[in-house]
Amino acid sequence: MDAITLLIHLLNFLAPALAVASALALLGPMILKKSPAAPGWIAHTAINFAASILPLGLGLWYFGRDGKMASYAAMLVCCTVSQALASRR
Repeated sequence: MDAITLLIHLLNFLAPALAVASALALLGPMILKKSPAAPGWIAHTAINFAASILPLGLGLWYFGRDGKMASYAAMLVCCTVSQALASRR
């Protein structure tokens, strides 16, 4: 596998985490009350993205392949918890 193919696979692996993190960061303030000290949407996206990568990586390690619904469910839970905790600050 050459470097370009590896990069494409890595970006495709991380794309769901970035999509969910961005959507939650943009739509989260509509659902949760935003505290005065809460970070902006870029910081929320970065926090949610970092929290989403861990369950995807653990799911890849545990199941031996990507794309299992259990991994995506864990990603959603971790991303939602990180959004709620970051909004409470």
